Amino acid sequence: MPLDMWWFTGVACSLLTAAAVLLRAGKPGPGAAAAPPPQCVALLRGGRRAAVTVALVALQQRGVVTNGRKGTVRIDGWGTAVRDPLQLAVRTSLRRPAGIRVLLTVPRVQRALEALREECAAEGLLLPARRWRTARALLCAVPLTVATGLVVTPGSLPQTMASAVPVAGAVALWFVPRQTPAARRLLASLHEAHPLPDRPLRGSASVPRVQMSVALHGDRALELHLPHFARGGGLLGRRRDGGIAPPEPSSGGVSCGGP
Repeated sequence: MPLDMWWFTGVACSLLTAAAVLLRAGKPGPGAAAAPPPQCVALLRGGRRAAVTVALVALQQRGVVTNGRKGTVRIDGWGTAVRDPLQLAVRTSLRRPAGIRVLLTVPRVQRALEALREECAAEGLLLPARRWRTARALLCAVPLTVATGLVVTPGSLPQTMASAVPVAGAVALWFVPRQTPAARRLLASLHEAHPLPDRPLRGSASVPRVQMSVALHGDRALELHLPHFARGGGLLGRRRDGGIAPPEPSSGGVSCGGP
């Protein structure tokens, strides 16, 4: 049976269906109902940069880091033992002053961020990395399949119009966020429970509240609670940061990037 445009359109629809199934969120994990740590909240709200920002805030509150020159962060002291994996990765990456954009390129920080993403995925707050990447690959294959069909077997006008349907569906699914509905509900409830305060929070008792405030409200909370550190350290999203890439010892690990 010779190939025609309907065959390519059918394949594209099958790819689109498979991607849609992969993008469906599963049931939330047992810990999804409880408020996750501020770094997880920041990752859900603003991605990798937001999570590293909260890690730097936590380290600054413990007296481990401070702002450096030209929008960088530097070690200020070793403070108490750091056990959180992301905070430990950030601290050990600051062998020399560095900006947050440089920190995001350090392999050990990327690995810690990937582990944090997997924790969120285990609780049903993010789609697992393998499912997410597979779904995106299938969505990319949809227009390629249609384009191949149009080149190999030019179809009639009805066939061409029908082939646009899976392409439009792939474009729509491309903008489905990695966040699950459970994550969006959690962020909405946390915003209601932790509105941005009218005045800066001070004192040791407010340390976790400051971190959660930064995790939820980003730059506005940074300028409210830690203006000197945020501006000097280049943590504000609309400002450029600088710094020199810290030396990274050779490692057999795989760098894990991502949005």
